[in-house]
Amino acid sequence: MAGASAATAPARPVGATSPGRHAGSVRRRQRLRRALTGWAFSAPFTVLFLVFMALPVVVSLVMSFTDLRSTDLRNPLAVNVVGIDNYTRLFSDQLFLRSSVNTLVFVVVGVPLTMVLALAAATALNSGLVRFRALFRVGFYLPVVASIVALAVVWRFLLDPEVGLVNNLLRLVGIDGPSWLYDSKLALPSLIVMAAWRNFGFLMVIFLAGLQAVPADLYEAATLDGATRWQQFRNVTLPMLRPTLLFGGVVTGIGYLQFFEEPLVMTQGGPLSSTLSVSFHIYNQFGFGNYGYAAAASYVLFLAIVALSVVQFRLLGERN
Repeated sequence: MAGASAATAPARPVGATSPGRHAGSVRRRQRLRRALTGWAFSAPFTVLFLVFMALPVVVSLVMSFTDLRSTDLRNPLAVNVVGIDNYTRLFSDQLFLRSSVNTLVFVVVGVPLTMVLALAAATALNSGLVRFRALFRVGFYLPVVASIVALAVVWRFLLDPEVGLVNNLLRLVGIDGPSWLYDSKLALPSLIVMAAWRNFGFLMVIFLAGLQAVPADLYEAATLDGATRWQQFRNVTLPMLRPTLLFGGVVTGIGYLQFFEEPLVMTQGGPLSSTLSVSFHIYNQFGFGNYGYAAAASYVLFLAIVALSVVQFRLLGERN
């Protein structure tokens, strides 16, 4: 019977494809069509990204290994490859070393100060002891959305030694205020305070969201165990806020490593280069036409950002 059935089955025409193979071919064409449609929609962004972001990054990296200057733009063939000479010059440049120390101080002092202020404000707003919490949230957050240049100009007038509001208030209590932005020992701390005031509102909102996500059951269990408020904060709140603290530390650290507008507007890097930052130094070198040297300094700053982020992930990241 099996032989008879096989003999009576209609023969498949020569060159015909099976239904399964035809369906697979249709699916492949559909996937290809969807992929091409996706690339067509993303093509404008892809082209802009490659031309204005990826390509400049690659070119600047190559530039950091050359002696390119502004005078070489008319004669690109005069540019020489100098290897790592630009990088070695950086660490013998006293101005770059001074700007690196200033930036390090700005980060080491400014990041913890900003995070502590933000966490304190968020904890106060979350405790329910503060009335008009929405008003305080808006007030603390307003400096974040305001123009940094405008804020820097306002602070420059506030800290003016003669007509500034800060020194005028100190005179009311018999204190002769210092020259905040003209004293090499006080200029950088003044910028740190200004930056912390401006940025803690953003972290406050982030920390407040993290605090509201902590389960209330944990606090109830800690209270039943006799834990004080400080013990609850240290053993419950801080461990639960570890991912939020990590995010705040990384974002703030990256921003503070690149601080630029504050010294540009308020002190122009002075006095005696006491507020000169690495970003400001790179900006000056580009202005002087030292393109290869400035590109090398930019990549050193990039490596510093990567190193700081790695350290923060090790300190605040999840522990197994």
